[in-house]
Amino acid sequence: MKALRRYLKRVTAVLLLLFVLLGAYGAYSLHTYGNRWFASNVNTFARQKKQDVKAGNVYDRQGYLLAASTDNSRLYAEDAAVRRAMVHMLGDTTKNVSNGVESFMSVYLYGFRATFLERAQSYFAGVKRTGDSVLLTADAKLSAYASSLFPSGKAGALVVMNYKTGEVLCELSFPQFDPLSVTESTKQDPQKPFYNRAVQGLYAPGSTFKIVTALSALENLPDAQTRAFQCTGLLQLGEHYITDAGTRLEENKLTSHGQLTLRRAFQVSCNNTFARLALEIGDEQLLETAERLGFNDNFLFRDLVVENSSYPLKNRTDKEIAWTGAGQSALLVTPMHMCMITSAVANDGVMMEPMLLSQVLRADGQVREEFAPRAYGTVMTGEQSDVLKEWMRAVVTGGTGTRADIAGVQVCGKTGSAEKDGQEETDAWFVGFLDEEEAPYAISVVVENAGGGGSVAAPIAKKVFEYLLGEAAR
Repeated sequence: MKALRRYLKRVTAVLLLLFVLLGAYGAYSLHTYGNRWFASNVNTFARQKKQDVKAGNVYDRQGYLLAASTDNSRLYAEDAAVRRAMVHMLGDTTKNVSNGVESFMSVYLYGFRATFLERAQSYFAGVKRTGDSVLLTADAKLSAYASSLFPSGKAGALVVMNYKTGEVLCELSFPQFDPLSVTESTKQDPQKPFYNRAVQGLYAPGSTFKIVTALSALENLPDAQTRAFQCTGLLQLGEHYITDAGTRLEENKLTSHGQLTLRRAFQVSCNNTFARLALEIGDEQLLETAERLGFNDNFLFRDLVVENSSYPLKNRTDKEIAWTGAGQSALLVTPMHMCMITSAVANDGVMMEPMLLSQVLRADGQVREEFAPRAYGTVMTGEQSDVLKEWMRAVVTGGTGTRADIAGVQVCGKTGSAEKDGQEETDAWFVGFLDEEEAPYAISVVVENAGGGGSVAAPIAKKVFEYLLGEAAR
C-alpha cells in the first residue's frame, strides 16, 4: 500500500510539473508570438472586443502619422505617396493586405495589453477606450522616395534594413495602391497589388545566392581563395548545359571567363565556376550552409510575418546541385530574407531578426513597452564576412554591380538575374550594403521580368544609398 501511495505521489508530482511547464510555455508563447493569435481571423473573441475600442495611432520612426482613428473610421497619411508606399507594411482595416501592422499589431492597437485599472477607468467614465499607439522603425519619407525610383508598371520589392540592429526602414511591394481608393479594378489587377512581395514573395535568387555558395566554399575548401579555377563557358551534365550570360549555343556563341580566382568568379558572376563549386562542395555541405543562413527554417519573428525560404531537398541530381550553386534550381527566397543574409555579411557574421516595432505608447503618450534588437544568430565567422565584404566591394568597383558605385563611399553588393520557368525575361536583383559606420544600411531590390540586376536593380540601390547617406550627414 505504501508503495502505491509513493507511486501516486510521483505521478501527481510529474503531472503537476508538466502542467506548470505547459502553462509557462503557453504564457511565453502568448507574450512572444501572441500577435499572430490576436491578428487571426478565427479569433472571434478578439474580433468582438475590437468593436469596443478605438484603435491607436501608427507612427513612423520620425513621428510621422501613418494611421489614426476617428469614432467611425480609420484615417491614413495625408500624403498619397506615403499612403501608397506604406500600404503593404501597414495593411488596412478591410484586410485587403493580410499580416500588416493593422492586423499583426492589433494586440497593441486595440488595447489588449491595457491594465485592469485602465480598462476600469474607461468603463466607469462611460467612454470608448482608446488602444495603444505604435512607433515603427520604418521611414515614411524614405519609403515614398524609394517607391518613386521603381520602374513604372513593374512588380517587385525593395527592403532596407539597419544591419546592426535589424530595424526595417523600408518594406516596399509593387505594384502599390492607395488604401483610400480601392476599386474593383484594383481587386482584379493580375499583378496582385494586395500581395506583399517584400515578405511573402518567393523568388529564385539568381546570382545573389552566390553569396551562400561562396561562404560554403570558404568553409569547406581550404584552398578556395588561392586556387585557379577554369571557366570553359560550358559545363555539360548529361544532355544539359550550364552556361554564362551572353552564351547562345544555337548561334555557337560562347561566353568564357578563362582562368580566374574565386574572387574574380564572384566579381563577374561566373555560373560555370559556381556550378562546379557546388558539385565539389557537395549538396549536403551546401545545404548545411544555406540552412544556417535561414533556408528551410520556420521564421517566427516578433514583429512581422516572413514567408519561409526553401532550399530543395528532393530530386537532387548533379544538374540540380550545379544550378543551385549558381542560384537557380528550385531555390526560393523572399526579398526580406536576402536582405537579412546581406546584412549578416555587413555585420561581421551576425544576422539580425527584422525589427519593425520600436515602442508602444499608451493613450496618454507614456511608453508602455520598448523593444530591443534580436539576433537571429552568428551565421559565419568575422574572417569569412571580411572576405565576402571585399568580394562584394569588388563587384561594385569592377564587376557586374558598378552602377551601384558611389564615389568616396564603400558600397558592397551582388547582382542577380534570375530565370523563371523558361521565361525569356529574368528577374533583376541587387543586394548590397554601405560599409560605413554612420550609415549601416543594407538593401534588397528585385524587379520582376526586367532583365539584368546590374542594369536595372543596382541603380535603384545607388539612389537609395545616396538618400541614406544624405540623411546620415545631417
